[in-house]
Amino acid sequence: MGDLRLLFRYLGISVRSQLAYRASFLMLSAGYLLITVLEFLSVWVLFSRFGNLQGWSLPEIALFYGIINIAFALGESGARGFDAFGAMIKAGDFDRLLLRPRSTALQVAGQELTLRRVGRLLQASCILGWSAFTLDIHWSLAQFLLLGAAILGGACLFYGLMIIQGTVCFWTTESLEFMNAFTNGGAFVSQYPFSIYREWFRHFFTFVVPLACVSYYPALALLGRADPLGSPAILHWLAPLVGVVFLGVCLQLWHFGVRHYRSTGS
Repeated sequence: MGDLRLLFRYLGISVRSQLAYRASFLMLSAGYLLITVLEFLSVWVLFSRFGNLQGWSLPEIALFYGIINIAFALGESGARGFDAFGAMIKAGDFDRLLLRPRSTALQVAGQELTLRRVGRLLQASCILGWSAFTLDIHWSLAQFLLLGAAILGGACLFYGLMIIQGTVCFWTTESLEFMNAFTNGGAFVSQYPFSIYREWFRHFFTFVVPLACVSYYPALALLGRADPLGSPAILHWLAPLVGVVFLGVCLQLWHFGVRHYRSTGS
């Protein structure tokens, strides 16, 4: 509990510092909102031309879109410290964190809460609400809990990917841009049902980077649809837990990197 209180204090300081420049915050948030609106507009144009995507309608795709982008906005906003960790390594600032009697992961996590991601969060929430209304889903308590678990599991998964991006810096110093293929790129591919992709691609994003577990399978349960790939229904309800497990594994990789850290060398 003491670690959590410290983390919230860190994040509170970050929020207050960003809100000190409210015009800048509003413009950056509006910019992210506009970018994501244009992004979904391209999806709408696709469906207005072709009608459906292998039997999937636009409101159904919007459900995938809303879930994964809310999760991405939450995970990305809290992981800025790991995203920019390469600069901390090069400057030798990480050595100072090692001297403090607190977890290094907690201290890096508390570096910044990126408020401007609220633009993506707002847009994805509106898309999700429109999808749920259009599909006329009769929500039960179990479905609400599953939706919350999918978003939480997705946020944990993206947070874990950011931790891996930071962990790699212990050996490479620079943050590797190829990780964006799994964060931004992962959010993009998860906006669509995984049944449309090739087998090797589905397997990679199910068993290596388990994005299907926090978007595709929970969405199937919410829609009440059977999986064209033949997965059991119980998997659709339990799959979001994989995102939490993935975060735990990523934290263990972080601790492994910390044990092998050799300082800046400058």
